[in-house]
Amino acid sequence: MSTAKPPKAVEPKRKRGHERVATIVETAIGLFATHGYRAVTMSEVAAQSGTAIGSLYRFFPTKDALAQAIMDRYGAHLTDELEKVVAIASTASVRDVAQALVAMMRGLQTERAAALVLADAREDGSLRRAGLRSQMLEKLTAVLALIDGSPMPADIDQRAWMLLYALKAIRQFDQEHPALSKRLIDDACLLIEPLVAAGLTKTG
Repeated sequence: MSTAKPPKAVEPKRKRGHERVATIVETAIGLFATHGYRAVTMSEVAAQSGTAIGSLYRFFPTKDALAQAIMDRYGAHLTDELEKVVAIASTASVRDVAQALVAMMRGLQTERAAALVLADAREDGSLRRAGLRSQMLEKLTAVLALIDGSPMPADIDQRAWMLLYALKAIRQFDQEHPALSKRLIDDACLLIEPLVAAGLTKTG
């Protein structure tokens, strides 16, 4: 994937234009997550999204520009979803926090898969992955730090890493066993709960 600066894109100004861009991005996310960056063509994105090829290039002058938009969107969505968990962590039960974390990972699964595929296609892919990982660790640490009347644990960083890898394990299981994972939502939360409880005394 080229990292050269793409031609300037046209920003949508009307509701219809914003809806068209959203449709293009959603379609591209599914295609990139399934087939990878190199295998997907702009013509395919246009056809699958029901967009005239000229309109597609107006909003996204290059495939790299489209990929960048997807990666930026995933980063923003990840931040928003993690902030929602941080916001409830001081008052919610351990079970509720665990459920929120599992729901977040599952809700962003396809978007994350596409973003990582696109990151890996870039020369700075490892840096982008590291940035996303740091972003998650920062917010997970914030969740664990919201302890009711107790000092911050000395090993909170290690606990955040353990929580991150447990969430990744759940996501990997979902990808490999999608039918089975739907029946094991409670089990997934039970895996996360002890790690969340290490940072929260309010078990509700």
